[in-house]
Amino acid sequence: MAAARGFATPINVRLLRRADVAFINGKNGVIMEVRGKKRRPLVEEFVKCCCSEIRRVSGSGKSVEKFEDRRFDPNKSSNHRGRAPAMPFASSKSWLVSKQEKFFSRCTPRNSGPQSRDSPPKRDTGIANEKDWGISLLNENVNESGTNEDGSTWFRESGEDLGDNGYRCRWTRMGGQSHDGTSEWKETWWEKSDWTGYKELGVEKSGRNREGDSWWETWREVLHQDEWSNLARIERSAQKQAKSGAENAGWYENWWEKYDAKGSTEKGAQKYGRLNEQSWWEKWGEHYDGRGSVLKWTDKWAETELGTKWGDKWEEKFFAGIGSRQGETWHVSPSAERWSRTWGEEHFGNGKVHKYGKSTTGESWDIVVDEETYYKAEPHYGWADVVGDSTQLLSIQPRERPPGVFPNIDFGTAPAPTEEPPESSFSQ
Repeated sequence: MAAARGFATPINVRLLRRADVAFINGKNGVIMEVRGKKRRPLVEEFVKCCCSEIRRVSGSGKSVEKFEDRRFDPNKSSNHRGRAPAMPFASSKSWLVSKQEKFFSRCTPRNSGPQSRDSPPKRDTGIANEKDWGISLLNENVNESGTNEDGSTWFRESGEDLGDNGYRCRWTRMGGQSHDGTSEWKETWWEKSDWTGYKELGVEKSGRNREGDSWWETWREVLHQDEWSNLARIERSAQKQAKSGAENAGWYENWWEKYDAKGSTEKGAQKYGRLNEQSWWEKWGEHYDGRGSVLKWTDKWAETELGTKWGDKWEEKFFAGIGSRQGETWHVSPSAERWSRTWGEEHFGNGKVHKYGKSTTGESWDIVVDEETYYKAEPHYGWADVVGDSTQLLSIQPRERPPGVFPNIDFGTAPAPTEEPPESSFSQ
């Protein structure tokens, strides 16, 4: 399948929701104010506001907050959802601005350019749903640019690419730059389809601000049918990377989710980060086969420039109440002294659990206890949920296939997800 184009995007725009302000779209695109059961148009200056422009400027909804410096503590209980140390990026815009002020500031004339977004994305936010990205493609080809009152420049363009096997890609690209060139952003939205039933929705964003922070992120959502079983599958992925301009700090994330119509669900993430003298890594995954079998695992570790290293990892496998858990916590000092504790559990499904473990300090245990085994055989978010949240993906209209023309199916395997970014991505 054709690879996603190298498109780019912005970051710091929040979706307009009805809960944020007491306004909704009335008939003919006029903004109405809701008061009880009565509706009335706002004053004239707001009636002139371009509603479609507001929707088109919507972004990921991820504003930057003040991060707390979290250190990776190996003594805390392991949890593959746990956060690693946060990277304290500065924000060029105050997040204390009221929600209504944010709304009114976007009420710009129809012919004005897209609004600037110059703040990095958040870490540890996973894969956003399509409605949170606000993907809105233009129906006509556009190629326009301009200069704002403050001297900043902007551009916006859209188009459609066609190819073999009924391939079609509709895209919209936009971006801008401050008057002095210290801040810039780009973003692209796209949708793809072909005659095999393949559908794809995606976003790519990048930018830098006057504080020197730079970032890049992309999100993709794909619907396709398995070539061998004709089983419908939906796959979602997100990659995010950011670097601080003020410190030797940066982070990278790669998230993926895979679902099929028989209930199989697979999720995972790989992360890497650095904050001055400390670096950290984390990987985790979970797989539900849709028939009661569950596999979960986590592996995370960190180190400092002084040579201190520590980590924690665990794995669990279950089916019908029978399974096992095992793990290890470890620490290495600058003088290469190593401490570790390993542990395990065997669950027999009859209320009996065998627990065992030992550490390098001489402690050990090996006991059988009466303990009820608890695990979830179904994911909290599965096939039905992702289908319900993928209405825009499912609504993509492919090109009409001529009679007697059949798609050329590629039986090649998809490339494995990227392991980790090169460390040079975060070097200064």
